[in-house]
Parts: sequence; structure tokens; C-alpha cells
Amino acid sequence: MKESLKALLELLDLEQIENDIFRGRSPEVSRQRVFGGQVAGQALVAAGRTVPVNRPVHSLHAYFIRPGDPLVPIVYTVDRVRDGRSFTTRRVKAIQHGKSIFTLSASFQLPEEGPAHQAAMPHAPAPETLPTAFERLTPLFGERAAQEFTEQRPFDLRHATPLTYEAVNDPTLTTPESKVWLKVDGELPDDPLLHVCLMTYASDMTLLDTVLLNHGLAWADKRTMGASLDHAMWFHRPFRADDWLLYYQDTPFAGGARGLARGQVYTRDGDLAVSVMQEGLVRVTK
Repeated sequence: MKESLKALLELLDLEQIENDIFRGRSPEVSRQRVFGGQVAGQALVAAGRTVPVNRPVHSLHAYFIRPGDPLVPIVYTVDRVRDGRSFTTRRVKAIQHGKSIFTLSASFQLPEEGPAHQAAMPHAPAPETLPTAFERLTPLFGERAAQEFTEQRPFDLRHATPLTYEAVNDPTLTTPESKVWLKVDGELPDDPLLHVCLMTYASDMTLLDTVLLNHGLAWADKRTMGASLDHAMWFHRPFRADDWLLYYQDTPFAGGARGLARGQVYTRDGDLAVSVMQEGLVRVTK
């Protein structure tokens, strides 16, 4: 198992310090703020640990309120809103320095049968035929920077569409959609909640990039800044985060210094496993 994946699994293994109160930490790397996917993933771990294992999560809705301080532990408090016959609802608050930095509401459901349909999986080349992140980033940033980037990422990402950094240099590559194959770089235990929380973490890695890709912008272009504002996910069926998943993303709107992006996560067999929506702050200096 890749060291960065081991570190992520340790981050998601929250410390329980009281009934319905958990404590998480951030990785020991130089960041100005805590990565949003980490906070969302940890919050879902906290909620899930107060719910029977036979009730998987089917949706979450979250707001990013303040930047997280990576040097300070995050305390997660869980409110047991409702325990019904079919559904269980939890509300989680993430706290640092005595203030809320993030809130999450999650709903869990006892599995049931019902009518079924899904959107068709878009076409994308097989992940094995696509260049690795290291191979893709080396021409842009050099071998050393590409190596450091890939070593820090616990996920193997294979882009089937242009990178934001490529579109900055070539306006013909701008596009309102993105297709990314991803999986964790290692084998995981058979814990459904763990796979869901890892996908929650990963869902924030490339989603807002789709807004930038449509305008020839990139976070590293020295004129674009942004942050996640809210995040919503719907989990349709079981999946494994250590198998290849196609993350199809597009952006239906941007304006008012905000961008909206949505995503659909498919298994390699073409099953729609997760749907995602996110609005983020996107500010550009002239």
C-alpha cells in the first residue's frame, strides 16, 4: 500500500473522545488550510460510526464555513437527529478554535427494492491506456515536482480530458467537461463506510477544476483563487474505491464569482454509483 494512502486511512480513523464526539487531525504538510475533502470525509466517518452498519449512507449535504487550520485538531460533534424505521439522519459540526468550520447532514437508509434506472456511462478510454499523473505533469512542471505531487496523492488519477494547466497554454483545449479515472493506490478492507468516505475525499479533488477548465484558468496561474462553498453527494449503489471509477464532471453555470460543478461516478461495469454537486468560489484577478 502506498504511504500516502496509509496516511489517509489514519486520518479517517477518528479518535472517539466522548459519546458522539470525535477528534481528527490533518496531515503534516505545509498547507494554508485543510483540504475540503478531508473534512467532509472525516465528518462522514463521525456520522457513520453512530449508525447501524446495515444502514448505508445514501446522501450528504455540506457547507464549508471557515478555512480549516491544518495545525489544530478538528473536533466533530454528531447530533442524532432521527432514528426511524427506514431512515437515520445525522448532523455533524466540525469545530476549531471554538467556531464551526464545516457542517454536514447525512441520511442513511435500510436497503429496499424499488423502480430502477440510470444515466448511461459516457465513453472514455480504458484507464490502462492513459498516461499516469506523473507522465502527464512532468512536461508541465518538471520531473521532480511531478514526482512530489504523485507521491503525496493517495489516489491514482488518469485524465481522459485536458488538464487545467494544459488549457491555460492552449485555449483550444478549454471544455466544460472532464473525465477522470481514479482509484486508491492500494488494496482496501471490505468496509463499505470506508470506501464511501474515501470517495467523499476524492470527490473534492478535481470537481471545481471543471469550472476553470472551461475558462482556460488554473489554480497555479497566479491569478485564480477559490474555495469550496458547499458539497452534496448521493450514493446510489455499493462500489469499491480500490477499483477503477470513472468520474465524469461538467459545469452548467458560473457567475458572481461562483462556479457550479456536478459529477457522476461510474464503476468500470457502467453502473452509476455516486452523483455529486458542488458550488465553489472562483475569483480571478486581472
